[in-house]
Formats: sequence, C-alpha cells, structure tokens
Amino acid sequence: MQSTAKKAALPAITLAALGVVFGDIGTSPLYALRQCFLTAHIAISEATVLGILSLIFWCMMLTISFKYVTIIMRADNNGEGGIMSLLALNLRSTRIADNKKIYLIALGFIGASLFFGDGIITPAISVLSAIEGLSIATPMFDKWLLPLAIGILTGLFMVQRHGTGMMGKFFGPVTLAWFVAIGVVGILSIVKTPYVLAMVSPHWALSFIFHQPYVAFLTMGAVILTMTGGEALYADMGHFGRMPIKLAWFIIVLPCLLLNYAGQGALLLRDANAIANPFYMLVPEWALYPMIALATAAAVIASQAVITGVFSMANQAIQLRYLPRLSVQHTSDVEQGQIYLPFINWVLFASVLILILLFQSSERLASAYGVAVTMTMLCGTILISVLAYGFWRWPVWKVALFAVPFLIIDLVFVASTSLKIAAGGWVPILIGAVMFTILMTWKDGRAIVLKRMEKDALPIDLFIKSVSLSDETIFVPGDAIFLTGTPNIVPHAMLHNIKHNKVLHERNIMITVMTRDVPYVPAIERVRVEKLDERFYRIFVYYGFKDQPNIPRALQQAYDQIGYELDMMQTSFFISRDRLIHTVGDGMAPWREKLFISMQRNTSAVSDFYQIPTNRVVEMGSQIEI
Repeated sequence: MQSTAKKAALPAITLAALGVVFGDIGTSPLYALRQCFLTAHIAISEATVLGILSLIFWCMMLTISFKYVTIIMRADNNGEGGIMSLLALNLRSTRIADNKKIYLIALGFIGASLFFGDGIITPAISVLSAIEGLSIATPMFDKWLLPLAIGILTGLFMVQRHGTGMMGKFFGPVTLAWFVAIGVVGILSIVKTPYVLAMVSPHWALSFIFHQPYVAFLTMGAVILTMTGGEALYADMGHFGRMPIKLAWFIIVLPCLLLNYAGQGALLLRDANAIANPFYMLVPEWALYPMIALATAAAVIASQAVITGVFSMANQAIQLRYLPRLSVQHTSDVEQGQIYLPFINWVLFASVLILILLFQSSERLASAYGVAVTMTMLCGTILISVLAYGFWRWPVWKVALFAVPFLIIDLVFVASTSLKIAAGGWVPILIGAVMFTILMTWKDGRAIVLKRMEKDALPIDLFIKSVSLSDETIFVPGDAIFLTGTPNIVPHAMLHNIKHNKVLHERNIMITVMTRDVPYVPAIERVRVEKLDERFYRIFVYYGFKDQPNIPRALQQAYDQIGYELDMMQTSFFISRDRLIHTVGDGMAPWREKLFISMQRNTSAVSDFYQIPTNRVVEMGSQIEI
C-alpha cells in the first residue's frame, strides 16, 4: 500500500521538483547560446553553429546527466544532498587521515562560498535577460529595462519574509509551461532546418575543437552557462528525492532545453543577424509578449529557488558551527525547510542591486556568472572523487576512471572562464573569498575560544565534590539550566552564580547541544541524560544540521526520562555572555581576531536561537582573551 501511494504521488512530486530544482538551468536558453558566439566573436557558419551545439549537447550529457544525476546524486546523507552533505559524508571516512580532513573542509567551504556568489548573480542575470525581450518588441522599452528589473527583484526580496508556500504551488505548473513553450518554439524552428539535429554527432564538436582550438577554448567559458544550476539537482535532493528529479530531468527538462538550443541554432543557420537575441527572435511575433511574461515568471522562480537554497545552506552552516548564530524565522507551520533569514535576505538584495547597476545587461553579467559555476563544479568533482575512494571504497583505478576525465573537463571550464576575470569574473571570486574568510575565521575562532576556556576552567567533577563537602553552599528552590559548549568543565555562569549570589539551585542541569553530520536526528535519539549527583545533571541534546533547535522541548523530553515534572516558572536559564578581548600572541592574525570578535558580538541572542522564553533567561558576563 505504501509503495502504491508513493507511485501515485510521484507525478505531483516530480511537478513540484520541476518548479524548484530546474528554474536556474531552465532560464539559461535566454542568454547562453548568444553568449557562446559573442564571447569569442565567432563568425556564424554551419561548422561553428553545429560545433557549438554539439559541445553544448555533449557537455550537458556528460556533466549533468552522467556526473550529477547518475553519480553525485548517489551520495545522499540520509536522503539529503548539497555540498555541506557531501562534506559531512567525507568527514566520516576512515580511509582519509584526520590531519588531511582540514583540506576537505576548506574545499567544502570554497564550494559553499561560491554558492553564495551564485545566489547573488542568478537573480540579476535571470530577470535582466528575461525582460530584455521587451527591447526586441520595441526600442522604446530600452530605458525602462533596469528600473523594471530592479522593481521585480525588490518585490521578490520583500515577500521572502512571508514564505514561499503559496507561491510554491504555482512554481511547478508555470515552469512546466515554460519548458513546453521553449521546446515547442524550438521544434517549429527545427522543422524548417532539420539538418541542425546533426549536432548530436560528436564529430562536429571534435572538428570545431581541432580546427579552431583557441576559439573553442574561449567558447567553453560560455558553454558552461548552459549548465548553470546543475548543482541544484543534487542540493535539492532532500526536498524531493532522487527519482522525481531524475524523471523531471530526463523526461521534460533535458529534451526541452536541447530542442530550444537546436531551434536557436537552426535560426542562426537561416539568419545570422538573429544573433542579436536568438531566443526571442525564435518566438512568433504574436507570442512575443506572452513569452516575455512567461520568461519573467520563470526567472523569478529561478531566483526564488536560489535564494531559498542560500537560506538553507546558511542555516546548515550555522547548525554545524561554521557561521555565527543568525535570526532564523520559520515561515511555515508544516514545512520545516521553509525558513527566512532576514540578515542574509537583505545582504543578497543589496548585492543584487549593486550587480545590476554595475553591469546593466545580461551580456556583461554572463562574464561574472561562469566563474562561480565552474569553480563550484570543480569542488564537487574533487569531493565526490574523495568520497568514492574513502566512503564507497572504490578501488583507485575506478576512482581515476571517473575523476580524471571530469577533472580535465572542469579544469578546461575553469581556465576558460578565468580569462573573464577582468571583465566581471572577479565578482564571484571576491564574494567567495569574503565568505570563505568568514567561515574559516569563525571555525578557527571558536576552536581558540574553547581551548582558552578549557585551559582556565575547573573540571565539573572536582566542583561537584567540593560543593557536596562544603557546608557553606546554600541551595535555593527551583531548577537552573546552564547552556555550555564544554560539558566537562564548570560553566562560567554557574561559577559566577555561586561567586556573586552565594547560592546554587536544587537542581543544576548543564545542557550541551551537539550537531551531528546528518540532516535530521530522530526524536528518540534527541537527548542523553547523565546523572552526576543528586543535584547535578548533564544533558546532551543532539540535532541534525537541518533540524531547528528547541531547548524547552528537548528539556521536557529529558525530564520525562529523569522522572521529574518540568515547571518553566520554577526554571531559570543561565547563559554566559562572553566578552572577547583581542591580545597580541598566539592564535589568528590580528585582523582575523578582530573580525571574529565583531562577528561574536553581533550574533543573535542564544535565547532566540534556541527558542528559550526570554523572561526565564539570566545572562552573566565574562571576559576571554584571544
């Protein structure tokens, strides 16, 4: 019965996946083929058109269909995908030495950092390229393109706080209509020039490469634009499952994309002047405005999917302690994955506006776009190759058989797009460098702080023994909850409580939150309770990197295990607010220490992040030198 229900739901899930997963790659025909010719100033001829189309066909088949859909999507972390999941799986490997895993973390951070860059560039290029069709209809719209794009994107970022539940219901049908429309206009053009279908022969790609190697090399930097959003197939696997994404790709997305590229190529074979905008010139005049409206809707959906992906990745990084705590708002009572991070949202919005005003056209933005995509793909290839060796236990020859060809392809893409660094490729590199610095600084800074705290701290077992032997300790009614990241030492807040207030509570409970390298932790495994003394307990609370922490709920579960009744009105949460002081000495570089201190001071309140009632919180300060 369950299997039958899953089969019945498969079409609906596949339709939903179509709207969320494929928006980015689905809007590539708006600008990708034109960019292939403009990048290297290629003259339009039968050899160049079929050569470029053949490159696009085989790159999509090898990189997306084989590498991502067939191989990388096998690397699921309890059903979840994405570069953070891939990193977590690699860190479990026993075949990789612990001292080498820092390089995997750095590689994962680079990939995640570039994904943030992608989240900034995708909305800008998708919306701009969609509304540029208005200038084909009439030149009078030229001066309104930028204001229109800014207006659409402003509206998109404004509605983020309301969640995407209602909008999401329309994503699938609208995206399906988009793919059908681009496929149909492609077929109408192919019928007029059926010879264009010869592009499936690798002969044309190889001939183009061998006869014009430098031009082909330059063109590869634009061919990558046909695959932007390919990593979304893996990143969104946890939302929809592997099978719906595979079905949507092979049945709808891939055929419609290839038909449209072939149709644009057929148009160029008939009319070289169509290079001005081959996508919109493919559309019959009567259908131009509806297609522009549909393209704009598809671009908004693509942007929404990327923004949501950035929210999800930022939240995972926060849970894994790779980013400081930020305010996370849940926009749905049903869907756990629907979240909104105000700070990230407005940083993205400001960055997108700057990009649009800086580049002003999709043609110029395309230079910036390719660099982020190629480097992300290279990181993915290296990580999946290491995973195949260390986690799947593939023999070296099998890993090499997979890794070497794709590393060569990815390196060609990276080398080709690197030529565009001066023309705009510096943007994703700069964004990635900033994000990578933030991630590594927070990770290293936390390690230094924990080391300093453990060095100067009092072991909890010695503290309990001294308290139990002392007649001077006064115990007052109620429960005191201490949140601590170092469960074996006395929390600063507990020391300050006895030092300044001269009292302890009847029950003193230390809670340590641990994030496992899985997406979700089952409720039955959520808490582990250790009784240290009649008055002292230690509780470990476990979450996955996609779980949303809720300390009062976890505490209730722990109390049920102990056999006590939780009375929130008799419970106080003591939280240490550490003030970090920069000192000269060992540790990070001074500028990194100052950056870490700044981030630490601007983290969201612990009570908000862990959903603790603010009227039950007592904060006690301390100073730590780093």
